[in-house]
Amino acid sequence: MSVLSTIGRRLRHPTRRRRRIAVLVVASLAAGSLAACGYMAAKPDPKSLTYWASNQGSSLEFDKRTLQPELDKFEQQTGIKVNVEVVPWSDLLNRLLAAATSGKGPDVVNIGNTWSASLQATNALVAFDEAALERIGGRDRFVPAALAATGAPGKPPTAVPLYSLSYALYYNKQMFADAGITKPPTTWEELVAVGKRLTKDKQWGLAIEGANPTENAHHAFTFGQQYGGEWFDHSGKPTFDTDENVKAIKRYIDLMAVDKIVNPSNAEYAKNESQSDFANRKAAMLLWQAAGSAFQAQGMNPKEYGVAPVPFLEQPPTGGRKVNSMVAGINIAVFRRSKNLDGAMRFVKFMTSDEEQVTLNRTYGSLPSVKAAAADPAFQAPEQKVLAEVLNQTAAPLPQVPAESQFETLVGTVMKDLFALAANNKPVTEANIRSRLRAAEQRMKG
Repeated sequence: MSVLSTIGRRLRHPTRRRRRIAVLVVASLAAGSLAACGYMAAKPDPKSLTYWASNQGSSLEFDKRTLQPELDKFEQQTGIKVNVEVVPWSDLLNRLLAAATSGKGPDVVNIGNTWSASLQATNALVAFDEAALERIGGRDRFVPAALAATGAPGKPPTAVPLYSLSYALYYNKQMFADAGITKPPTTWEELVAVGKRLTKDKQWGLAIEGANPTENAHHAFTFGQQYGGEWFDHSGKPTFDTDENVKAIKRYIDLMAVDKIVNPSNAEYAKNESQSDFANRKAAMLLWQAAGSAFQAQGMNPKEYGVAPVPFLEQPPTGGRKVNSMVAGINIAVFRRSKNLDGAMRFVKFMTSDEEQVTLNRTYGSLPSVKAAAADPAFQAPEQKVLAEVLNQTAAPLPQVPAESQFETLVGTVMKDLFALAANNKPVTEANIRSRLRAAEQRMKG
């Protein structure tokens, strides 16, 4: 997922609307209405494809300019014209769910990889079984960590990785030097101490996206892993209000509420404003997915910032895991009702080819999802080396369960509300967090 920034990372989804759509999805599956909508029975159109691309760059227009030469190249090779629409992250999931229930939508889509199991449950996407994977070069071409976030375990994935990402800690080198700080923090305790030294005048130690539910949920997952928590049990039922999850969320909210290293105005940030604060020297640190290209688009020289792995707890509790990022990234999928299934599969093969993986991921600052491209010199810069190290060694996929997208909205919104309390100097206690998580869990069950 963005980039994601991504997915980014990044997203705002109206909870009630999302729940209504989810109910419609389940109802349509139960009634077998997907077949009635004409999946696999539409009149073939071998000369064109409709592609919904996610917003990966600094603007929708930037993405169109980036993608169009590649789409023209595909048309020259195959005779198939690709009509692209770049969809904002704030709209993408709702539109995908609506297309899944109506049977009316694009041929090929980008999806945030955290939604893979949720969209898989709609039965609206083509399953990439071993035969389908062979059509695009085989399973072994893909980076294992990226392939792990393509659907529920034990089932054929319904998407394949396109752009891979992980979280990193970005820091302003000059601000660190001015404060006498010689290296980036490796623990949360160090980050807080460093953040306090960097918070002065109109400068803050850390910038966050407090009103961005999905960004919040990503951090809830990572902190939860470090505290030994899980958001779903083995059967896929939510386990939101455990002690570990409560402590994890409190640690993150306390960066503003207690540690005071985050500007209270960040409680309203939801559209990459934290990236702008970092790029414009208003904050000394930022936790983000492959943010370098976004900084450079705002005039920040790569020499001005350093990149380090996200910190860990200094003394992790029993059961705590060495995880400092979710497996972030964007997958590409094919709708089953496509009028040009053969062309859609050819397009997926094209977009995941070694050449295109280098071209597109180099532009977006993300990581290739196929092994051969990942070894290209274009991805050996310091930022990409850190992102790849995290992705391959200390990242974990978010729960691959159908309710994952609801988790992002519900838990992310709880955290949004908690940041609002912190911004207004109201206490954020474990009891308060637990009651809100319990209510979110009940809404999911209900």
